[in-house]
Amino acid sequence: MPTLADVVDLLHGWYPPATADSWDAVGLVYGDPAAPVRKVLFAVDPVLPVAQEAAAWGADLLVTHHPLFLKAVHGFPATTPKGRTLAALAGAGCALLAAHTNADQAEGGVSEAMALALGLTDLEPILPAPADPLDKLTVFVPAGDADRLRAALAVAGAGRIGDYDHASFSTPGEGRFRPLEGAHPTIGTVDEVEVVSEVRVEVVLARHRRASVVRAMLAAHPYEEPAYDVVELGDPGLATTGTGRIGSVPTTTLEEFAAGVGAALPATAQGVRVAGDPARPVRRVALCGGAGDFLLDTVARTDADVYVTSDLRHHPASEFVERDGPALVDVAHWAAEWTWLPVVEARLRRALGRPGDTVETRVSTIRTDPWQFRI
Repeated sequence: MPTLADVVDLLHGWYPPATADSWDAVGLVYGDPAAPVRKVLFAVDPVLPVAQEAAAWGADLLVTHHPLFLKAVHGFPATTPKGRTLAALAGAGCALLAAHTNADQAEGGVSEAMALALGLTDLEPILPAPADPLDKLTVFVPAGDADRLRAALAVAGAGRIGDYDHASFSTPGEGRFRPLEGAHPTIGTVDEVEVVSEVRVEVVLARHRRASVVRAMLAAHPYEEPAYDVVELGDPGLATTGTGRIGSVPTTTLEEFAAGVGAALPATAQGVRVAGDPARPVRRVALCGGAGDFLLDTVARTDADVYVTSDLRHHPASEFVERDGPALVDVAHWAAEWTWLPVVEARLRRALGRPGDTVETRVSTIRTDPWQFRI
C-alpha cells in the first residue's frame, strides 16, 4: 500500500513544484505523509461539493488543479467557504494536494492535455520553458576504480537525463604520467613513467550542481591529481515544457473547428465563444489552459490561425481581433482545465499498477464552473 508521501513524490516528479510561478501555492496542503493511500480523487477546484464527494467515496487524497489557499490566511474556521472545505476533508481523513502552474507547463500537463483533447498534433510550447543549463564532466580513472567513481558521481546528481539516472559513457585507454619529487602517487614511483589501464568516464550534469559533482569526483578518485575537464553544453532548443501549446489540425473552417471544441470539452453554461470569420481556414492552433490573455501578443507573432483559451476580457480581445491576426475561441476556464484530470488519473494508475497495489482512482464530474445557467 503506497503512502501519501509515495504518491506526492510521483506527482511532484511529473509536475515539479519548483516550476510553479512565484505567486502560486502548490504542493501538499493537508495530510500525513505517512498515511496509506487507497483512493485518490481528481478535480479542478477544491470546493465544498468536491470535498463532500471525496468524503462520501472514502478518498484518502484529493488532487486539485486550483489551490485552496492561494493567498495567505491566519486561520480557516468552518464558518468560511475555504474552512468548510478543509473541515470536510479533515473530518474524512482525506489529504489535499494542489498542482497548479507547475501542472500547466509540464509534459502531460494541462495545456498539453487540452491540446490532445482538441486533436492537435506536432505540439510545441508557445513560450518554451528555459532549460536547465547542462555541463559535461569527463574524467580519467583507473579501470578498477571506475564503478566506484561512477556511483559517487550519480549520488552527487550527475548522470540524470529525463527519467533516467546513473547515465554515463565509458571508453578504455591508457593513462601515462611520471610522478615528480614531492608526489605521493597511488600508482607508480617518483621519477618513473607509469602506464595505467584507465577508463574515460563522461557524465552530464545540471550546471548548478557543478561544484558538488566535482567535489564528489575528487573525493572518490584514487589519484592525487585527477585528469578531468568540464565543458558547458549548448541549449539544444528542443523544449517540451513551457506555457501553452501550438500544433496542427487537419484543415477545417473556424466554424467547424469551434464546433469540435464544444464537442470535446465538458458542457458549461458559457459554451464556446468565437471571434472571427466562420469560413476562415484553420490549420494551426494555439491554446492555453485557463486564463490566457497574457499570451495574446505572443500568439499574434506565431503562425496560428486561431487561439483557444479562457477568460478573455473585452478590450484585449477587441484589440487583438482588430490586428487581423488569429481568430479567438473563448471556452469556460473549468472545462478547459478539466481535460487534464483523466490524463493525470491514468498516469497515476499506471505508476501504481504494480502487483499488490490496490489504489483506486476517480475523476470528479461535478461541474464546479461558477456559471450555472444562461438566459
